Amino acid sequence: MNLDTLAPWACDPRRSRGRRIAEPPSPSRNEHQRDRDRIVHSTAFRRLVYKTQVFINHEGDLFRTRLTHSLEVAQLARSAARALCLNEDLVEAIALAHDLGHTPFGHAGQDALHECMHEHGGFEHNLQSLRVVDALEQRYPAFDGLNLSFETREGILKHCSRRNAERLVQAEPAGPGRRFLDGTQPSLEAQLVNLADETAYNAHDIDDGVRSGLITMAQLEEVPLLARLRAGVLAEYPALAGQPSRRLLSETLRRMLSALVRDLVDSTAAAVAEHAPADVDAVRGLPALARFSAAQRQQSAELKRFLFSELYRHPQVAETTARARTVVAELFAAYRTAPHEMPDDYAGAADRPRAVADYIAGMTDRYALREHHRLTGQRLFAE
Repeated sequence: MNLDTLAPWACDPRRSRGRRIAEPPSPSRNEHQRDRDRIVHSTAFRRLVYKTQVFINHEGDLFRTRLTHSLEVAQLARSAARALCLNEDLVEAIALAHDLGHTPFGHAGQDALHECMHEHGGFEHNLQSLRVVDALEQRYPAFDGLNLSFETREGILKHCSRRNAERLVQAEPAGPGRRFLDGTQPSLEAQLVNLADETAYNAHDIDDGVRSGLITMAQLEEVPLLARLRAGVLAEYPALAGQPSRRLLSETLRRMLSALVRDLVDSTAAAVAEHAPADVDAVRGLPALARFSAAQRQQSAELKRFLFSELYRHPQVAETTARARTVVAELFAAYRTAPHEMPDDYAGAADRPRAVADYIAGMTDRYALREHHRLTGQRLFAE
């Protein structure tokens, strides 16, 4: 990435707000490249390969995991950032780190852990991702966490409750929690990753839903966006009508992603031209500039409604979700009662509920299942 081609409103690593603990600059990498590399080499990043996206990891080898999802988000975000002359290294770092705090079993695990922590401050996976890179990773002798730059940490903390933002600001007044109290925006790079995350979800959950058999190709005709794109593919490649659906679905989703990224780039460029921010700090004081067009937002909303109805609330997914919630809740109860069952650095923590939540959140799906079986004697999922 050529830093001299960055837009004036992009995050320039040469003008970074820095790290919580000052470090000498790298001779060969800018600050956000350094962040990306630290994330890729972290333990939490490797664990993502065995963390659920929608389907539990053992249900199939080809379904997305948190790792493959994060890679797809990074690819989409970099493509859009390049077209908008934004900081590609920063969007990649944010994208690769945004799910580091996610629990095993996807949103089911997160919801269960939040219920368990109801009387102890709750559980937010975005806040947990920041907690991972700020404190829980143990790799460096001089500090806990990864000591990432402010800009990457700002992008990781996509959502945050006011109560938790107040707590963050008390500890770090100018840190990434401040904007949730001030009502300001993050950098344009962070905004872009947020929408790339949504875009990746929409595409790969359709793909995995069809692969699983829970969604049929015929059902996709109910979604106007997909029906239109599918018709375009068949008009160009009529022979696909008589073949297995894999090529037809893949080409339809490829065109959907291309259309979404083009719309995101065009709509964001128009918003930037309208508001003409002088620099990245001006971006933070404006309404969100990364956006889809109104027509695309409507189409995406229709697609989300379809996925909620036909995939996320499918009886088979609901059954799996219920069992996953049980695993997390029973693990939490077991470790609260017997902290010695956890590693010493968790067992000896002063705040036991938070230590238990940290330990469970860091688990992969299969490790959580093994621990659940060890502690309870139950097998809630087939091997």
